Amino acid sequence: MAINADTKDQVILTYQGHPTFSCSKCATVIALQDELISKAFSGREGRGFLMNSAVNVKMGRREDRSLLTGVHTVADLHCMGCNDRLGWYYHKASDYSQKYKEGKYLLEREKLIKENSWTLD
Repeated sequence: MAINADTKDQVILTYQGHPTFSCSKCATVIALQDELISKAFSGREGRGFLMNSAVNVKMGRREDRSLLTGVHTVADLHCMGCNDRLGWYYHKASDYSQKYKEGKYLLEREKLIKENSWTLD
């Protein structure tokens, strides 16, 4: 999918007024804070967030990767705005106790900016 002014406006309008996580490098919106499942995950560079969904990301190729909780089939996620690596997508977990991660996104905390929609009166 090509990024153009129309698609960028559509994402901004959809998420306007909602707390989001954005790319720390280019400020592209990556996820709604409401999509956060857990903050108790580890990424390559520190803490990570397990998320139900993410937008404005492109996936790398699938690969089997040995992680702290076993071998998972994952694909790296890159920001569509600046191509920075943000985390990975869980395609498949080999261990039954880890199946809940399948179809979820691990976003690295250090790669995100937490943006709230607060206004000062």
